[in-house]
Amino acid sequence: MAKAKSCRRTIDSYTVKHISKTIRPGDCVLMRPSDSSKLSYVARVEKIEAADGRGGGTSVRVRVRWYYRPEESIGGRRQFHGSKELFLSDHLDYQSADTIEGKCTVHNFISYTKLDAVGNEDFFCRFEYNSSTGGFNPDRVAVYCKCEMPYNPDELMVQCEGCTEWFHPTCIEMTPEEAKKLDCFYCLSCSSEDQNKLQNSHVSTGHSDEKVDTKRRRR
Repeated sequence: MAKAKSCRRTIDSYTVKHISKTIRPGDCVLMRPSDSSKLSYVARVEKIEAADGRGGGTSVRVRVRWYYRPEESIGGRRQFHGSKELFLSDHLDYQSADTIEGKCTVHNFISYTKLDAVGNEDFFCRFEYNSSTGGFNPDRVAVYCKCEMPYNPDELMVQCEGCTEWFHPTCIEMTPEEAKKLDCFYCLSCSSEDQNKLQNSHVSTGHSDEKVDTKRRRR
C-alpha cells in the first residue's frame, strides 16, 4: 500500500522551542551546520511550512535563501570585505526549523556603518551573489583612497578637508595611532595646491617675505 503524502500548509510564524524565539518570513536566522567546527550558516526565511505527522506531531520546515560569506564565494575573500560581510545568494533550500540556532540582523551597508556598536548577531550585505556564475549585483561599487579599493568598514580611514576624499592611513605613510590623533587632514595634492596658490599670491602682491598664517595641516 502506498504511503499517504503528508499535506503541508503555509504558516505565518513558528516558535522554535529550544531558543524560545518566534520566526516569520523575512527574518534572518543562524542555522546549525552539519560540521560543529564551522560557523553557523546565515539565511533569510522565505516561507514556513507545517505538516501533521501520523503520531499527532507536527513537523515544520523553512524555505530559506542562503547568505554566503566571502570565503564561500568563487572569488574568495578580498581585502575590502568586512569581517561581518555577507552576500545574499540565489541559493534556495528547505531546512528543518529545528536547525535554527537563533535570530540575527543583516543590515544594509549604510545602516551597518552607522551602528554605535556591532554585536555578534549583526551582519551586513551590499551585494547579491549568483552561486553558479560567481557574479555580483551590483558589479561595481565606489572606490576610495590611492589604492582605489571599495570601503571596508573594519578599517580606519581619514578624510581630506580639501577634496573630501578618504584615505587609509597606511596609504599615506601614517600609522592608525597617528591618524586617530588628527585634528584635520589635507592630502598631498591639496597641500601642494594650497602652497602654489600662496606662492602666486605673494608674487602678485609683491609681499613674498611677509609671514602668512595658514591652517595647520597634518599628514
